[in-house]
Amino acid sequence: MRRLAALFALATLAALTTSSPGHAGEVADYPEFPYQPTSYGEPQRGQFHFSSQGGWMNDPNGLLHYKGTYHFFYQHNPHGLEWDTMHWGHATSSDLVHWTQKPIALEPGVHPGDLFSGAGVVDHANTSGLRSGEEAPFVVFSGTNGVTVFYSTDAGRTFKSYDNGRKVVTMPGTSRDPKVLWHAATKRWVMLVWSDEGGNGVNFYTSPNLLDWTFQSRYKADWFFECPDLFALPVDGDKRRMKWVLTDASAEYVVGEFDGRTFTTDWTRPQRMDAGRTTVGGSFYAAQVFNDMPDGRVVQMAWMGENRGATWTGNASFPAVLGLRGTAEGPRVTRTPVEEIEKLRDGGFSLRNESLRPETAGRLLRDQSLDTYEVEAEFDLKGAGATRFGLRLDVRPNGVAGKEVLYDTKARTLMGASLEPVRDRVKMRLLVDRAQLEVFGNDGRLSVTEGVTFDPRPDSRGVQLYTDGRVELVSLKIHELDSTWGLGEPTLTHNLPGQWRTAGGSWTDVAGGKQAVAGGDAFYLSDHTGADFTYEGDVRLVSGVAAALTFRADPLARQHYTVNIDSKAGVVKLWRPGRDIATYKTQVTLGQTYHLKVVAKGDTFKVYLGDGTAPVIEATDGEFASGHFGLNVYNGTAQYQNIRLS
Repeated sequence: MRRLAALFALATLAALTTSSPGHAGEVADYPEFPYQPTSYGEPQRGQFHFSSQGGWMNDPNGLLHYKGTYHFFYQHNPHGLEWDTMHWGHATSSDLVHWTQKPIALEPGVHPGDLFSGAGVVDHANTSGLRSGEEAPFVVFSGTNGVTVFYSTDAGRTFKSYDNGRKVVTMPGTSRDPKVLWHAATKRWVMLVWSDEGGNGVNFYTSPNLLDWTFQSRYKADWFFECPDLFALPVDGDKRRMKWVLTDASAEYVVGEFDGRTFTTDWTRPQRMDAGRTTVGGSFYAAQVFNDMPDGRVVQMAWMGENRGATWTGNASFPAVLGLRGTAEGPRVTRTPVEEIEKLRDGGFSLRNESLRPETAGRLLRDQSLDTYEVEAEFDLKGAGATRFGLRLDVRPNGVAGKEVLYDTKARTLMGASLEPVRDRVKMRLLVDRAQLEVFGNDGRLSVTEGVTFDPRPDSRGVQLYTDGRVELVSLKIHELDSTWGLGEPTLTHNLPGQWRTAGGSWTDVAGGKQAVAGGDAFYLSDHTGADFTYEGDVRLVSGVAAALTFRADPLARQHYTVNIDSKAGVVKLWRPGRDIATYKTQVTLGQTYHLKVVAKGDTFKVYLGDGTAPVIEATDGEFASGHFGLNVYNGTAQYQNIRLS
């Protein structure tokens, strides 16, 4: 977003300098994967909040779901720790909580325009006519002072520009941040674009095909600044009472009606859906909801800009489900963590029906030492003498707390933000990460997203209950939360379920796939096993002797079958430990990609090379009936891609 350069000055952030300038890429290098390996274990790195493997990140760009995979695109400078030369970063997840870094989606020098913030959709019905294979097109929108269209026909692996980057929408004034959604009632695509034409506001456009757009209306509001989003929510879960919510980058929103062309509301001023620091570079900014959710939920993620480390800057908020609750003042947005957080829970502690007093409250959790965790607590205010109560986090050996989450009974506020009790009770739900804190009050009526600085020392992991008077604790649950990292393959395209594990050698992610370096035999093994199958993939020997596909292996690859390309012997070879089963003589050239395929049925094997329809090896061996699938390198460097099991 061009706005960041100017707004950083307005927000007193102009003093920040770029540690390593971003740069444009080249078509030959696309898609780029410019990340150094990481364990994601750095002290301030969120363990269940997404951050880019390296570099700077800001706004969520295109959040969508396709065939069981959630795609999270975001504003990104992969070559530095500050805002510069925007790319579109890309990550995927199968469950909204375990994320895998992917290669760059949109890259300056490869894709035209400034590649600033935008959005994306899946064109399931191919209304655009852009489909060219078996996958529905991903169509994404970006650019400032006009909207540029990019599309993917390979499920988000690579993107092309539409019509050489011609802007499909232009308008007077400064404009940016297109958001696109499908409006089912009118069977049209809808685009929102922020602009300052005659003052702040949002232009609405419609299209039958995502490519040709017609202006319909403008919503003007002085408070509305950039990154518009629009979504429908049922009031109190009643789908007969659907309302539309229009939001801006600072978490401000109004509720009204939308007929597919015009948004109307009787609200004169907005409400705010998060009480964190909702300014550019703050703790909650530029939130966007997912398109194409498979279950109808409205799920939102925002930019948390305050977190940084030696190799990354910024992270995303934890995915939250949005709701709309009726109140005496009108409908209000609620935010609660997605239920998939339960997949991260590992161990815990609970209390029930404790009468808390100042002299005893701090001792109830004295045995707890926690790194990343979730707290669910409910308090009863009937007869309470306390003016403040809640939890103290990051408690150090000297008793000092790094953060307090307290309710003020006189002001009726939680962490300084208004929160009325519900039937004399107050609920608090805390997500505590290494430098990120999200607090939800009374089932999402209040949301507070903060960047924090917790002490990373192992002896600074205490948590305490606190009260300055008597108050009843109805219940408390603490869930330790596991890391979200390490479950996916960033650059290796494959269709095998489960994780992959190393058995020797060094295995890293490069733009071309998975790369292996080893001085002897080394293996990369999938959790998945099989007996009879077709197993194939592309192997490229960069240097050294041999690269291969492995199958029917034991967990440590001490027993296995392997079919390789061997540059030293000039053969394709099927072998197992103790026996070379069969070979096929052929020239093997370093740097060339070879497609290997093996068909296994019982003790018979057929090996195919390239696109050949006839096997180059037919052999029998009955030593191993089933086992793990994997990859193998011998005494060299090799790369692997497009691994497929059928």
